[in-house]
Amino acid sequence: MKPITYILTAALTILLMVSCKNNTAPDVKTIEVESTSVAKKLDPNATYAKAEFTVKGMTCAVGCAASIEKKIAKMEGVKFAKVDFEKELAMVEYDEAKVNPTSLEETVTKVADIYKVEDMKTVTSFSNQ
Repeated sequence: MKPITYILTAALTILLMVSCKNNTAPDVKTIEVESTSVAKKLDPNATYAKAEFTVKGMTCAVGCAASIEKKIAKMEGVKFAKVDFEKELAMVEYDEAKVNPTSLEETVTKVADIYKVEDMKTVTSFSNQ
C-alpha cells in the first residue's frame, strides 16, 4: 500500500508543479473588430427642428420601442431619437432639409403595420428627456 501512496503523492506533486504558472504579466490578446456603426456627419449649418408624437401599437419596450428608435435614428438628417414605451412618446430632432414629419411617420409605420403615429407636433424643447 505504501508504494501506491508514494506514486500518487509523486504524481500529484508533479501535476501541481506543471499546472501552476508563476506569470505576473497577464496574457494580452488583440482582436480587430470591424465597426458596424458609422458616425453620422451632421451639417453644422443645418436648421434642426424637434418633433414629438405618439406611437400607438407598441407592446414592449425592448422589441417595439427600441426597433422604432433605431430606425428613426438611422435616418439621414436625424440628430436625436428617443422612444418612451411607457408614455408611447417619440422625440426626434432632425434636419429640416432632409427629414419632415411625413417621412418620420412613414419610417415608423414601415417598422411594422401595427404602429400608428398620432399627435405629431413641432416643439421647441422635449417634454420628457
